[in-house]
Amino acid sequence: MVLVVLAAGLLYATPNLYGRDPAIQITGARGASADLAVLDKINIVLKDNKIETKSAVLENDQVLVRFKNVEAQLQAQDLLRDSLGDGYITAINMSPSTPQWLKSLGGSPMKLGLDLSGGVHFTMEVDMKTAIENSLEQMDQDFRSDLREQKIRYKTVRRVAGADEIQILLRDQETKDQAERFLKDRYRDLLFVDDRSNEFGLVASMTEQKLKATRDYAIKQNETIIRNRVNQIGVAEPNVQRQGAERIIVQLPGIQDTARAKEILGATATLEFREVDESADVRDAVAGRVPPGSEIIMARQGYPVLLKKNLILAGSHITGAQSGNDEYQRPQVNISLDSKGGSKMAAYTKNAIGKRMATVFTEYKPSGKVDENGKALPPIKVEEVINVATIQARLGRSFRITGIDNPAEAHNLSMLLRAGALVAPIQIVEERTVGPSLGAENIEKGFTAVALGFIFVLVLMLLYYKAFGLVANLALAANLVLIVGVMSLIPDAALTLPGIAGIVLTVGMAVDANVLIFERIREELEDGRSPQQAIHHGYDSAFSTIFDANITTLIAAVILFAVGTGPIAGFAVTLAIGIVTSMFTAIIGTRAVVNLVWGGKRLDKLSI
Repeated sequence: MVLVVLAAGLLYATPNLYGRDPAIQITGARGASADLAVLDKINIVLKDNKIETKSAVLENDQVLVRFKNVEAQLQAQDLLRDSLGDGYITAINMSPSTPQWLKSLGGSPMKLGLDLSGGVHFTMEVDMKTAIENSLEQMDQDFRSDLREQKIRYKTVRRVAGADEIQILLRDQETKDQAERFLKDRYRDLLFVDDRSNEFGLVASMTEQKLKATRDYAIKQNETIIRNRVNQIGVAEPNVQRQGAERIIVQLPGIQDTARAKEILGATATLEFREVDESADVRDAVAGRVPPGSEIIMARQGYPVLLKKNLILAGSHITGAQSGNDEYQRPQVNISLDSKGGSKMAAYTKNAIGKRMATVFTEYKPSGKVDENGKALPPIKVEEVINVATIQARLGRSFRITGIDNPAEAHNLSMLLRAGALVAPIQIVEERTVGPSLGAENIEKGFTAVALGFIFVLVLMLLYYKAFGLVANLALAANLVLIVGVMSLIPDAALTLPGIAGIVLTVGMAVDANVLIFERIREELEDGRSPQQAIHHGYDSAFSTIFDANITTLIAAVILFAVGTGPIAGFAVTLAIGIVTSMFTAIIGTRAVVNLVWGGKRLDKLSI
């Protein structure tokens, strides 16, 4: 058993010996695939500019080019991006050099954290005020549609100025009672009270539980969407996690193109579908006579459009988006909706044939300002009409939008819509770039610390416990191999600088079990037991003490991992793995070796 475990640990630790190469990954944009023609063009561009490569291969419809150093990688990225154009995405990363035979067995090197591999770190803050505003707007529309469906006649449903409340005015006491019963039953997480300013009015507000749920939903959904966007960029080994009540941490190892990362991660683009208000002249609205419930939004071409404030459909119902060209070779985006969105669109367009519907592009841009406490001010909402079309037939779950300037913009819009619209805008409040040279220095210093700790422990154990010290040293070496092997097998585990500190600590702790066992064996020998009896009682008697000591440390490591983030979690991972592997090697492994060497023999003394 010991040999099988050690062989497996050694096998899966081996990929870490091969290192990583600076690489560029080229994939097709807008659903296209890289082919042999693209590979040939890449080779020609790199050869003409005298950039040396280790290899360039076409795999799974993408090209992976490996370089000898980071300087050549960065130089090649600019050249390839210019020569290939918008039709292809060039993403830089550090690609493992694992041989194919190891890959076929599931072997891969440990993931490296940002502090070791280099890359960018963003701290992003979710605008909770806008999240609550969006939730209230959705409530406003839901109240209207629900009351209409129940055929409950109301005067108006509107937001209360300066408060997070919605006012519902009914026509008489009977409809008020009917509406109150229906709404309280349907929206049990909302609070409904009588309106003091109107006899037949209700005021709806969020309970504390609803507010908390709205904030949690905003964080969780944005975290998921950001993770989807990271996947769109093509970053290997990203780290996206929540920090506190309003922030999300994004770490992109191996990425030096911060501008591209910020553009994709921080973008809050979404679409809204609104009805064009044709009850009034646009010129009168521009002059200040805007009808109630309507507003003016400028079209991308520069002219004003009068739209109703109520949404036909929000971008949150979009499940798919694909850029392409229409029959006149103009850019377009094909939209797919979820079942609820398809039902809403079908219900509206059924009775709206001949009316005009506008597609509104909404984006939140950072204000670049902070308040007196240093907190970023809410972003600025920017809206523009990108398309106005006459509804020719009843629409369903699939349709298209046009009016987009160029294919690159259509591709970016479709990519953002596929990843999902952010529930609330986010702002990048902190940005750090870690260069690969700093990462290499951290790795070198970290492994120097591990090596020095390992050597000092080896020498001490060998001098103090002699032959048994050699057995403990073999177990310690096996423990390091197993830690690396297990770390390489866990998909979500990444080695960080604090993680290396955890390994250094484990090196010192790993011999604790052997010290307890060997000291107990010495005591048994001093009490007059034979060497065989001393070995047997030494291992059996020390086991409970070793188990208790390690299990309490393991519990602490698990708690650190569960509640900690970033460096704390990185430290906890290696510490927990090290505790488990050290118990195996120090107790089972050393006992197997001791029994193999000294077991079943007549001995007068032990080299301990």
